[in-house]
Amino acid sequence: MFVTAHLSDNHLDGGERADERTARVMRYLENLETPADAILVTGDITDHGTLEEYRRAAELFKTDVPLFVCPGNHDKRGPFREGLLGQAPGDSPVNAAHTVGDVTFVMADSTIPGKPDGRFDDETMAWLDGVLGEGDGPAFIAFHHPPVALGLPLVDAMRQYGEDRLAEVLARHPRVVALLCGHVHAAASTTFAGVPLRSAPSVGSSILFPWERDGLRSWGEGGPIDYDLPPSLLFHVLHDDGRLTTHQRVVPA
Repeated sequence: MFVTAHLSDNHLDGGERADERTARVMRYLENLETPADAILVTGDITDHGTLEEYRRAAELFKTDVPLFVCPGNHDKRGPFREGLLGQAPGDSPVNAAHTVGDVTFVMADSTIPGKPDGRFDDETMAWLDGVLGEGDGPAFIAFHHPPVALGLPLVDAMRQYGEDRLAEVLARHPRVVALLCGHVHAAASTTFAGVPLRSAPSVGSSILFPWERDGLRSWGEGGPIDYDLPPSLLFHVLHDDGRLTTHQRVVPA
């Protein structure tokens, strides 16, 4: 079997709290009896998109396990490239494909600079279609914004739009095992265009469900956010027979 660790929404902001929570999750992954085959981080790695925040992220993400990233709406492409990826800064979409064994990870940029919602632009859609056409092994597509509403009003209003074009690409490439996203600050499991869709919980905080508001402990900007719940992550297990199983793991202090 092939095991992928999936975390998201670290929101590193230069403060001790965000640093500690990310370091806690990375330490947990480093101490696994059997390491994951790959680690994915699906956006909002930083809170303000500064070069210093990305340099700190690069330090915290140091690991012997292949680790792949994509940006979220809090991220900024130029500093993301320079501080985290060690590349020349640029404003084009941050898209990259990686292969581990026979598994391909397509890390796609769903961000719209300056806006909280998402959409794949024409460049990314053409790139995505081309990359998926280059092989026939299992592939995961990872991005930040979910392309469907998940019952959380705060994030549903700023999900990924233009999703019909993504559905058309998926119909041409049955090798896609699952779509993996962030942005939701909660673990969720659904389908999109007949393909499994998994959203990772946030390392930084948890968005509460509408039916939890009576127990709300703190409000974030624009909605109900709990900063006290511990960070957690997902493990996606790709079985030898092609089945996908997803587990959530909470990482306490």
